[in-house]
Amino acid sequence: MHLDPTAYLRIEAHQSIDTSAFGASFATSTGDILEVSSFGEGVFRLRMGPRTLPDYGIVQGRATPCEIAPGTTGPWRFIAGDAILEIECAPLRFQLFWKDRAIFGSTTDQHFRGFARLPTFGRVRQGGLWTAAFALRSDEHVYGLGEKFGPLDKRGQLIHSQVEDALGVNTGLSYKNTPFAWSPGKGHGAWGVFVHTPGMVTHGVGHPDWSHRSYAVLVEDEALDLFLFAADTPAAIIEHYTRVTGRAPAVPRWSLGLWVSRAYYKTPEDAAAVAARLRERKIPADVITLDGRAAWNVETRFDFNWDAERFPDPQAALARIKAHDFRVCVWEYPYVSIHSPLFDALATRGYLLTDEAGDAYVLGWDTTSDTSPFGDVLTPLADSGIVDFTNPEAHAWWRDAHKALFDAGVDVIKSDFGEHVPDDAVAFNGDSGRRLHNIYPLLYNRCVYEATGQFQRNGDGPPVVWSRAAWAGSQRYPIGWGGDPQSDWEALAASIRGGLSWGMSGNPYHSSDVGGFYGAEQPSAELYIRWLQMSLFSSHIRLHGIGEREPWVFGAEIEAIARKWLAFRYRLIPYLERVIAEATQTGMPVMRAMPLAFPSNALVRDFETQFMCGDALLVAPIVQPDGEVEVALPPGAWFDLNTRRQFAGRQVLRYRAKLDQFPLFGREGFALPLGRNVQHTGEIDAVAPLEALWIFGRPGTALDGFEQVRIEADGAGSFVVHASPNVGIEIFGDPAAVTIERA
Repeated sequence: MHLDPTAYLRIEAHQSIDTSAFGASFATSTGDILEVSSFGEGVFRLRMGPRTLPDYGIVQGRATPCEIAPGTTGPWRFIAGDAILEIECAPLRFQLFWKDRAIFGSTTDQHFRGFARLPTFGRVRQGGLWTAAFALRSDEHVYGLGEKFGPLDKRGQLIHSQVEDALGVNTGLSYKNTPFAWSPGKGHGAWGVFVHTPGMVTHGVGHPDWSHRSYAVLVEDEALDLFLFAADTPAAIIEHYTRVTGRAPAVPRWSLGLWVSRAYYKTPEDAAAVAARLRERKIPADVITLDGRAAWNVETRFDFNWDAERFPDPQAALARIKAHDFRVCVWEYPYVSIHSPLFDALATRGYLLTDEAGDAYVLGWDTTSDTSPFGDVLTPLADSGIVDFTNPEAHAWWRDAHKALFDAGVDVIKSDFGEHVPDDAVAFNGDSGRRLHNIYPLLYNRCVYEATGQFQRNGDGPPVVWSRAAWAGSQRYPIGWGGDPQSDWEALAASIRGGLSWGMSGNPYHSSDVGGFYGAEQPSAELYIRWLQMSLFSSHIRLHGIGEREPWVFGAEIEAIARKWLAFRYRLIPYLERVIAEATQTGMPVMRAMPLAFPSNALVRDFETQFMCGDALLVAPIVQPDGEVEVALPPGAWFDLNTRRQFAGRQVLRYRAKLDQFPLFGREGFALPLGRNVQHTGEIDAVAPLEALWIFGRPGTALDGFEQVRIEADGAGSFVVHASPNVGIEIFGDPAAVTIERA
């Protein structure tokens, strides 16, 4: 993509025009007003341009007071705790300091002819397209920018923050995007930048065709609105970002169990038979999903009406599945077929996006091109209208229409799609389809999330939606799965990177389709098991794809291995719930990439498919056939959970694991609470969920929150474990470091 710097007016701030407790404003050379404000320690906002278009509530935080030092002869200084933002007016530039060290600022790339190669801040003459450029050091690494399936380090890449039906995990296209990036810095403080907009953002992150020493953004919107973050660590940057855009809420315990699906169960009897067989074969699971064609007529979907031929009595059909202690998930998307009577009804009320003439916009799927969503692989989609969630009445109608589904026994919705708003559509609130495109999934999933919270049965816990597309702020409506990966090893690796990148972008929950969704052949047994083993340590786990994905399909040996590891997944739930509790407070993901978990350690940085599950477990997925993987051990001691052998950190191991084994290491100083073997989460004892506690070396942290066990320091450099008699304690390493007291 070509960037023409001469197309932009370079902005200067002529004079200050106002100050307040929260910041100051300046007149600029382009006639725009620059507003500088603080949003708490380590968070500043720079905004210039009109305020005529909807902002969609992406930002949840509020401005807070800061100290201001006016620049009478030098730069203006805005001080919020240990963070300082300096603003120079002519030309407009900034420098961000953390604890008196400069960590981030405007580009320093000077052209041979004496001017900045890229505008530090600029906009095209007629408005609607802005640019800003920031300096990058040669040793600076940049992460985030949503669910991107390529390298985690975005340095050198040209990234588009644009929600797309990616049709796989093999390109730069992605379903979940957010224009938020960060760098761990070099031990003097981490920085982050968030472009607040629903519009498309293009990021040249040290992109050599633009400037290898600069990070430049192109922003399509009426205004340029930047949030700048400074902190000690990347984890604190994510905390800042999610404080601004909203924290992810808690999820119900049952959602942490196994979701079982395929494309698709052709009759409700098929799904009920799978539910029964899972129980008979002692394969723990919690949710059965009826995918796109499983419950609805393909010509009229989606209109909330069950396929009368296969579901003459939906409540009875779902009851047969639920009799085996399963919850039921059903598929929907926000498009209404022109063949459904609901299309005309919603169009008449003005509940659908329109074209420029005011008629309901009909989304036509090109079933003949290479870009068709389903091509000849799955049932073609009918031409459809698009629900207009900017219309409050349409939002309320769509939300309330879910009541009948929940009354019939549905527990959760798979809110698929949402990536297809055309540029030339027109919304009720006056916005164009182009500007609505990215924010649409947030509006859609918010509606379904609200419906779930309002109509689900008592006792199901917090609402969740199994969604695909997302934008900044979508973490407020969990969960989010990783789209439709190809059934091969490279797609497994890409799916891991996508989940880790999404986690580095402020979203703690993620899942992928075990075995991959599509391909010329069914996944191999080896690929299936390695994908399953990896997925045990993501926040959520689902079997899904075109064709059967239940473990017995791959033979008796694979079924036995899957049963063993799924049992361990259910034993992990008490630990996962602790990790998720932290996520709701800080934004830290369940799956933590190495640069996020160990930002100062260069050895582990480039191992982009291994990750931490919470603080205690290092997961090293096997992403190629033969069972081998290189494992980079961070500082500290690590315990191989297969062999109980201890390894020193700061080294790379070549690890070979048999098919029923998986590279998993416990981190010294931490403990792993484990539950009992159960067949579904309803069997977990809410009061006494623990069966065992694994302690890795000398405890470095206390463990509380469980009635059955707690760890506390004794004040003399040792730790005491207080445990109920029914909790087994296993100590990895020197048992003399720990004293065990039984209640």
